[in-house]
Amino acid sequence: MSDAPVTPILDRVSSPSDLKRMSDDELRQLADELRAETISAVSQTGGHLGAGLGVVELTVALHAVFDAPRDKIIWDVSHQCYPHKILTGRRDRMRTLRQKDGLSGFTKRSESPYDPFGAAHSSTSISAALGFAVARDLGGASETGHGDAIAVIGDGAMSAGMAFEAMNNAGHLKKRMIVILNDNEMSIAPPVGALSSYLSRLYAEAPFQELKAAAKGAVSLLPGPFQEGAKRARDMLKGLAVGGTLFEELGFSYLGPIDGHDMDQLLPVLRTVQDRATGPILIHVLTKKGKGYGPAEAARDGGHATAKFDVVTGKQKKSPSNAPSYTAVFSDAILAHAAEDQRICAVTAAMPDGTGLKLFEERYPSRCFDVGIAEQHAVTFAAGLAAGGLRPFCALYSTFLQRGYDQVVHDVAIQRLPVRFAIDRAGLVGADGATHAGSYDVAFLANLPGMVVMAAADEAELVHMVATAAAHDEGPIAFRYPRGEGEGVDMPERGVPLEIGKGRIIQEGKGVAILSFGTRLGEVRRAAEALGARGITPTIADARFAKPLDRDMILDLAARHEALITIEEGAVGGFGSHVAQLLSEEGVFDHGLNFRQMVLPDIFIDQASPEDMYRVAGLSAEDIEAKVLELLGVARISDQRA
Repeated sequence: MSDAPVTPILDRVSSPSDLKRMSDDELRQLADELRAETISAVSQTGGHLGAGLGVVELTVALHAVFDAPRDKIIWDVSHQCYPHKILTGRRDRMRTLRQKDGLSGFTKRSESPYDPFGAAHSSTSISAALGFAVARDLGGASETGHGDAIAVIGDGAMSAGMAFEAMNNAGHLKKRMIVILNDNEMSIAPPVGALSSYLSRLYAEAPFQELKAAAKGAVSLLPGPFQEGAKRARDMLKGLAVGGTLFEELGFSYLGPIDGHDMDQLLPVLRTVQDRATGPILIHVLTKKGKGYGPAEAARDGGHATAKFDVVTGKQKKSPSNAPSYTAVFSDAILAHAAEDQRICAVTAAMPDGTGLKLFEERYPSRCFDVGIAEQHAVTFAAGLAAGGLRPFCALYSTFLQRGYDQVVHDVAIQRLPVRFAIDRAGLVGADGATHAGSYDVAFLANLPGMVVMAAADEAELVHMVATAAAHDEGPIAFRYPRGEGEGVDMPERGVPLEIGKGRIIQEGKGVAILSFGTRLGEVRRAAEALGARGITPTIADARFAKPLDRDMILDLAARHEALITIEEGAVGGFGSHVAQLLSEEGVFDHGLNFRQMVLPDIFIDQASPEDMYRVAGLSAEDIEAKVLELLGVARISDQRA
């Protein structure tokens, strides 16, 4: 491509083994070219930019020193893995990133042997690396062999309890493994909590230049017979920090902090660790998110996630919005209620922007709590707030709420505490693929006694559901809504609480009833228009609630129609299954009702546009139309005539 960067060193790389033949000077130039290639690729696809730019030098150094895929390099979360993908034989496909049939935006075992462990959610890398280390020592079989296990984890991800559980276990087992703490002072939002402050003190109590010099001094003394000198240099470095570290208390040897953008530090440290490590070791590396690209460095989130953009200016090429996003609608709605009710507060887990709570945080800082990447804590913390007399909204992505499910059951549902779960990214989300698809929350919430589960059919309904949740003090309540823009419907001036467990009829028809739960209602309407051209007018209903069900409406639909179809943006076991249970208990099937459920299929759907993903799922307007025709026997009649 004419606008592609000039990359003579990178052009020589077809696999990481090619780095072994390069001099340190060539590796430095390779890092510069790799950064330019990463920027160029992401400018054409969009994706996670800042995280990858922050680890370019570290990626080059790791692949130059270690022997992947025999050595397992495990990227935590892995939104920083684009440079790694470029170096591991996938450069020619980088412009397919996060697109249908293209490269995943995360590490993926089925995509490459250089991705030993898939990721997309945080704080799993140390546990996985320890598993690889133990498997190695117990003679486990691996197609690529067994060598070192290296986990690269950010300081934001280190705030999750799972990371410390893994470190505690690793320190106990004393297996040789390497953890690289990529400390860029930022996960997606700026990090919060005591651990972040602790990491800051590790290098803030002495000038950074002195730390760099100390690190270089320690490195220069490590080889050869200078064992005592190395120990003195290492102790000096630790003294510059706090004179003893949390990590060593957990059983890890600690080295750092070192400059993660200085190859003169990275290469010798990694080579020494590779040569001499015996047990678990942690290397503390300081990096800057978005490093080397001005627009990303200047962005508040370090250029975390971006649409396609102009490389020269950094300006993103976003399509103009025709309707507000569901996230923005939630943001405005909760602000309106918080202005009237001082008991309303909000909890999120490192996602104030993603969940729409940034404005809430700015306007009501004492009532907004970003707990870091700690969803289990977020749920139980919200339960404590509720027990203490407040009205907490716990705003999490559907897939992140999965991590706090035991707390939802044990700490919220059993105690019937009125925690309001605002579940963003419900349904299929597009470019992030299966790891971020909100497929399971209806199924895992609607089976809990006392839980109220709602899904907004459009942005106006979401406003009413926020009002419903704000007013509901009898127990836990959840409402789900998708990523992206709404339907463009007229918006109410303010939300009005809905009657719990009551749906609504959208259109009266005959023959077949379509009972929709969530934002597939728009596709149902489009299917009904196509069916109308065939002389078929289905009844359309919006369930609003999966728990409790609107029994009267559902039984009435079943009594007045020969066929009933449920449709939802969730896996089997959710809304449709509860409807089937109700119909079964009431003996409706004994009288010949034709009943079908349209749910997400029993597969993980790879990244594509949301429209393409829903076509794969069989939940588009065309699929709904075909299901109605099949159920009414129209398709079979037309086939016979043909």
